[in-house]
Amino acid sequence: MSGPRRISVLGATGSVGLATLDLVARAEPGTYDVVALTARSNAGELAAQAIRHRAGHVAIADPEAAPALRRALSDHPDITIGVGEAAVCEAAAMPADWIMAAIVGAAGLRPTLEAVRQGTALAFANKECLVCAGPLFMQEAARCGATLLPVDSEHNAVFQVFNGAHRDTIRAITLTASGGPFRTWPLARMRMAARADALAHPTWEMGAKITIDSASMMNKGLEIIEACWLFDLPPEQVEVVVHPQSIVHGLVEYADGSLLAQLGSPDMRTPIASTLAWPERMAAPVERLRLAEIARLDFEPPDMERFPAIRLAREAIRAGGIAPAVLNAANEVAVEAFLDGRIGFLDIAASVEEVLALGQGDTNMPRSLSDFEDVFAIDRRARELARDLIAGWTAGTQSRNTMS
Repeated sequence: MSGPRRISVLGATGSVGLATLDLVARAEPGTYDVVALTARSNAGELAAQAIRHRAGHVAIADPEAAPALRRALSDHPDITIGVGEAAVCEAAAMPADWIMAAIVGAAGLRPTLEAVRQGTALAFANKECLVCAGPLFMQEAARCGATLLPVDSEHNAVFQVFNGAHRDTIRAITLTASGGPFRTWPLARMRMAARADALAHPTWEMGAKITIDSASMMNKGLEIIEACWLFDLPPEQVEVVVHPQSIVHGLVEYADGSLLAQLGSPDMRTPIASTLAWPERMAAPVERLRLAEIARLDFEPPDMERFPAIRLAREAIRAGGIAPAVLNAANEVAVEAFLDGRIGFLDIAASVEEVLALGQGDTNMPRSLSDFEDVFAIDRRARELARDLIAGWTAGTQSRNTMS
C-alpha cells in the first residue's frame, strides 16, 4: 500500500484487541492509521487506547459507561464518540482497509457482519459468527468480496499451511487443544471445580469466557464448527488432538502422506501479527521457539466422557440448521451462570445438551436459517430456554442431569 493501512479494532479492550494494538504501537510510524476502536464498557481503557493511537472515532456499547468515556476524552475533541450497540455497528461500517473483529460471543455478530460488508480484509477472533451463522456469513463474505483472516491460533495455523488451490488433495486438518486446567482431573474432582480452578489455564492468557470454554473444551467444539465453514470441510475431516505444550497449533494432512504443521510459542500476538501484516510478515515481540529447550511434544486423544462438549459440537454441525446457534447461545448462558456461582462446572455441558434437546421441539424457535434475523431470533430464544432451565435447577424445581 502506498499510505498507512487504515484499521479498526472491534473489542479493543479485550485480550485480543489489546494485543493487536500492542503490535500497532510497535510498528514503524505511519504504518497504521487507526480509524475506530470499540468496547463494551471499559471506558478508561478505550479512552487510553484511543489517545495513544490517535483514533478518529470510538464507540462504547454500554450507555452507562458513556459519561466516563466523555470525561476521559474531554481534552481530545478530535476523537468522535458513539454510544450504544448501534454505534458499535456504525463504527464497524466506517471505511477501513483492515478490521479486527474481537468482540466475544454472539454480541459480535452484528458488528462483524457490518465489517464484512465492507469487502475488505477482516481478521476475526469472533468464532461465533461462523458457529451461529456459518452458511449465511460465508455467503455474505463471498458476495462482498471480503478476505477472511482467522485469528484463533488453531485456524490461523491451518490457514498458513492450507493449500486452497489443491484442496482436493487434503485428507484432514487437525486442531490442537491444550486440554485446559482439567486435562488430568478425574470426573469426581471436576464436579467440585471452582471458578478459580477453571480460570487457571496452563498455557494461554485469555478472557474469562474463552478460558472457561477451554476448560470445558467447548472452545474446541466451537472451533470444529468454525473450521468446517471456514475451510469448507465436512466434520469428519476436522480432527482434534490434545497437545498440552501448545506449541503445534494446527496441522494439514495431504493425500501423499505429508503432514504440514504450524508451530509457535503460545502467544496470541503471533496469529494476530500474521493477519495484521497479511499478505506480508511483520516482527512480533514473542518468545522465540527453541525446540531443543522444549525437548518433547506430547499428543493424546481428547477424553469424550470427561469433555462431552466436543461430541455436542459435532452433533450440532452434523444436524445443521438451528443447532449450532442453539449450542452457542446455551453455552454462553451456562458459562455466565458458572462464573456467577449458580451452577457447577459439569453443569455447563449438561445444560447445553438439555437446551439442544428442548430447542428441537420448541414451537417458539425458528426452524431454519433463511436470513440473519432468524439467527438473532434463535439466539434470543435459546438463551431464554437456557436461563429458564438453569433457574429451575437453582430453585430446585427441575432435576439436574449431570455426568456421574
